[in-house]
Order: sequence, then C-alpha cells, then structure tokens
Amino acid sequence: MSVTSSELPVVVIGAGPVGLAASAHLAERGIEFLVLESGPSVAAAIDEWRHVKLFSPWRYDIDGAARRLLETAGWEEPDLDLLPTGGDLIDAYLAPLAKTPQLNDRIRYNAAVTAVTRVGFDRIRTAGREDAPFLVRLSDGTEILASAVIDAAGTWRRPNVLGGSGIPARGEAEAGGIAHALPDVLGRDRERFAGRRTAVVGAGHSSATTLLELGELAEQVPGTEVLWVVRGTDQARTYGGGEADELPARGALGARLKKLVQSGHVELVSSFRIEAISRTADGRVELAAGDRRVVADTVVNSTGFRPDHEMVGELRLDLDPILGSTRALAPLIDPNQHSCGTVPPHGVDELTHPEPGYYAVGAKSYGRAPTFLLATGYEQARSVVAALAGDWEAARDVQLNLPETGVCSSNLAYGDSADESAGGCCGPAPQAVEAGRGLATGISGGLLTVVEAKPSTQSSCCG
Repeated sequence: MSVTSSELPVVVIGAGPVGLAASAHLAERGIEFLVLESGPSVAAAIDEWRHVKLFSPWRYDIDGAARRLLETAGWEEPDLDLLPTGGDLIDAYLAPLAKTPQLNDRIRYNAAVTAVTRVGFDRIRTAGREDAPFLVRLSDGTEILASAVIDAAGTWRRPNVLGGSGIPARGEAEAGGIAHALPDVLGRDRERFAGRRTAVVGAGHSSATTLLELGELAEQVPGTEVLWVVRGTDQARTYGGGEADELPARGALGARLKKLVQSGHVELVSSFRIEAISRTADGRVELAAGDRRVVADTVVNSTGFRPDHEMVGELRLDLDPILGSTRALAPLIDPNQHSCGTVPPHGVDELTHPEPGYYAVGAKSYGRAPTFLLATGYEQARSVVAALAGDWEAARDVQLNLPETGVCSSNLAYGDSADESAGGCCGPAPQAVEAGRGLATGISGGLLTVVEAKPSTQSSCCG
C-alpha cells in the first residue's frame, strides 16, 4: 500500500451531537478528518423527534470545542436558560456548527457505513495489523481509508425488541402496526393516533413523553384511548423525583404521568411480558402475555435501543458479554449496579479495544446499558481526540460537572423487574413545567442532556 495510515484522515461515523463534538475537537487539534452521516442532513436521527423539548436548558447542551468554533464564525448563542426542542438543537446549534469552515467540507451526507475493517486483514491475521489503514465501506460500494475511526453512529436505528425475553416476540417481525419511539403525536403523526387506541410499551422517559402527548390528544379528540404496557409492577422510577430534581422539567414529568394514570386517562397494564404479537380479524395489533391480551390500533415501541456491532465484525473488539460495551466500561455503567447518577467520568482508557484506533463513543459505547447521557458522550469525544493527538495528559484528565438530580437509583431504575427494556433514568422525557410537548433527549440512541466538561469529577443522573 503506497499510503501510510498517518497520512489518512480520522473517519467519524455520525453527524449527531457527539460526532460533531469529536469533529470540533479534531479541528481544534489540526487533525484531518472526514464525517460520514447516513442521513441527508446533520443529526438526521434527532430530526425525527424535532418536535420534542429537552428537559435541560441550553447551558448544558453545547460542547466546549463546538462553542469555540461557532464563536469564531460569529454565532449568536441562544438564551442559556431556555429549553430547546430537538429542532432547536439542530437549527440553532448543530446545523450552524456543521457549516463552520472547519467542518463544512468534511461532512459527507447520505453516506451509510456498512463495514469497517483493516486493509488486507480479517480478524484472524495479526502480523503488521496495527500498521494497516482502516477500510470503511459505504452502502454504495465506496471505500474510504482512515488512520482511525470514531464511531458515533448511535443506536436510534436499532430499537430493542418488544419480546419480553430479549428476543422478538412470536410474530413481532410480521405483525406491523408498530411505531418507533417518540412519534409526533400532536403534529405530523396526529391522524394515526387521534380517536384510536394506542398501547405504549416501555417504562423509560421516552414512553412517558409519548403517554403525556397521547393524554393531551385524548382531551382534544373523543375516542382516543391510551394504554401503558410495562413488564414490572413498580413505576416509581418512571414517576421520578418530582420537586427533588434540579431540572424542574424532568422532575415534573413523572408527576404529570402519575396523575394521568390515577385519573384513568391512561390505563396502566403492568406485569405484562410480551410473548406473541399478531393481527386481529379487524386489523388491530394484539399483544399476548400468557392468557392476557392487549389489543390496540397502534403499538409504540419505547423499550430502548441496542448497538449495531455487525459492521465492525472484522475488528478485534473486547465487548462485555452482557452489555456490549467495552469490557472496561461495563462495570461503570451496569444498570444492575448504577444509575446515570453514579456512572463515573471516563474516557479513552475505558473505551479502548484490542483494535488500536477504533473507538465507539456516545450512546453506542454504552451498548445496551440505559445509563448514557450526552454529557458523557461529549467528554468521551474530547478524551479520545486528545489521545489521537498524542496528548495523553489531557486524554486522561476526564471531568464532568452535572446538575444535582432527584430520585435516580438502580433500584428505582427497574422497580422490581430487572428488565433491560425498562430503560434508564436517562431516557427521553417531556418538558413538564409548561403545557405542550417535551422530552429529555436520550436519543440517537441515547441523546440526553449535554454538559460541558468542567473541573470536577462529580456526576449525576441525566445531566
């Protein structure tokens, strides 16, 4: 091969918040890079829930390096005390960031990555492996060589299954009538839900967001029925910490949802572990758990997400057999032991695989753990880029300073049912202080509140 790895760019997979944060840090350090975004525009996954409001204000939603690049381009910072929607996050922050001179010509859209490997090396061959460039293949057959790969692809395109045992329920793939998390109930998807019966499956904040919107729709349109289907029996984690939460919008979320359930506007179906999904004679969706049945016109899958490791199957990854994160990161994020409030700051050392130069950051780095928050993703990106620049002192100086929160602990995260699909305290949730739609981002797989790194090692739930 005539070109050496050191002459090649770092490839960043994904132009969402964490991918663009990594790109901003690469630009600051003068490292050549190329961003590959599978969608037609920046943060295409977030664009699917642009109607939803974050429960963290702008002051927690902007990466430090990204802010510095934007300021050099004359960017006007939004009011840091306001709560942005997903659309605001794109229009007022991510889109302008992508258009800065340092990033604009280095982002390629409609560029879906299908495989990452080493040139001339499968997973078995060792001798000379570290010197071989990475080969990144796109869905159109294009192949790109890279010196390193930062995988910020997220998990939004890989929702968990509805089946209660970790595999699809019988008939799930064929049933139809299943909507992705966070549909625009009060906007573009209104006709699908108005005057109809909807079952929302999942106990995280994304399910709460949808339930609150459906509750509002039910007040507007007679005949709109709402079911909330969960595996456990204790919804304390979803109801949350109320006034004890330092982020008022998030704290009020659970209180509103609890009121809807108690008033009967939302029917709670608990201890329901889905075993089979089928269509009824009149075309509705039937969920089965033993001899119990739930029938609805539409089922919303709000059970969380999981990463796609298939495209890096020829790389040497040290994945935890339970979570699918790196083995070093797993004990720090294990939802059986941790909430997002007890996950410590971490960086390149915990994200390193046996394959030098490949790093998964953001929601994908957490595998199937629901304890991810975007603030952590920003710090991951900063640490990894510092390492790629050879600045190991900065790479290992991992820091987070997050707002205090209310109830958010591992026992509440799952109630009395240790289900991966129960989600985490860091999932999407609505801005519940004012009427209307809202969410705490845990999307793109895990987009949550974003916190710029500051000189502290304190970490709290969801930012």
